[in-house]
Amino acid sequence: MQEPLALRAMGSFHVGGKLVEISGRQVKEVVFTPGGTPAKVDPNGTYQTGQMYVQYFLPQKERGKVPLLLWHGGGMTGVNFETTPDGREGWLEFFLRKGWSVYNSDAVERGRSSWAMYPDVIPGEPLFLTTANPFERFRIGEPAGGFNPDPAKRKYLPGSQFPAEGYDNFVKQIVPRWTSTDQMIIDAYIAEVDKVCPCVIAFHSQAGQFGFKVAQARPDKVKALVAVEPAGIGDPAKADVLKDIPVLMLFGDYIEQDSRWPTIRKTATDFGDRIKAAGGSVDVVNLPSVGIKGNSHMMMMDKNNLEVAQLIDDWLARKGLAK
Repeated sequence: MQEPLALRAMGSFHVGGKLVEISGRQVKEVVFTPGGTPAKVDPNGTYQTGQMYVQYFLPQKERGKVPLLLWHGGGMTGVNFETTPDGREGWLEFFLRKGWSVYNSDAVERGRSSWAMYPDVIPGEPLFLTTANPFERFRIGEPAGGFNPDPAKRKYLPGSQFPAEGYDNFVKQIVPRWTSTDQMIIDAYIAEVDKVCPCVIAFHSQAGQFGFKVAQARPDKVKALVAVEPAGIGDPAKADVLKDIPVLMLFGDYIEQDSRWPTIRKTATDFGDRIKAAGGSVDVVNLPSVGIKGNSHMMMMDKNNLEVAQLIDDWLARKGLAK
């Protein structure tokens, strides 16, 4: 039984965004509640758009010298870092117990950040994932035909650390995402950094480009970057801007046998090489090579998630970011 968590504060806020004017839409009468009286709704006017939701937890005994920001990947929300789908301790609680002030966010157009009208404000349409998609794409199960609606018939990768009993719970976290909101998301993350930092940013998957680009925009405010299987990178022409920010890149298992991930990893490590060529510090850790095996793309949820988190915590301490 762990000791009770002692917090000096917790709370949340929205940050970033802008006002957008919508015109030319038809006025409608809407019945909001069955049996209710119709109300006239005029969709024309000013809308708040592009804001981001952030929740924070501040420990009573602070060990981290700066706060830790957690940024999730595509089609996901900050729930990724909370309790695992099978009910175990997630990274948010782990780092909080280790004495880090933790800021966990839902990116623009996800979760409690809300959407804006589309295609008026957000170009295009949202993408939705089937229940099979992450099973096969996130290196949880066999990449072709490994998923089955019957949990007993699913083909997990050999030695997989993803909690099989939690998979159906995991897909309940998935939310719609766009491919056209990158700049809106970056703008909101910059606003968060301006409000909260100096800080460390730990970012996952789609947030790869967000973490690196925001650090390039605010290099004086970011003290370290933890890139967890980054699926995107920063501006290669500005890699030198990151030379004073230590970077840790983490990659899980089964990458070599995947059709996409060898290229994704090489793109990230090539970007890391550019940072190193400019005089920066980049540590690339392929988890199987250090004895941490069986990790999916969702390593913050895997059964050994705390072992991975401890590796991150140890690295941050070596970089002088823990008291």
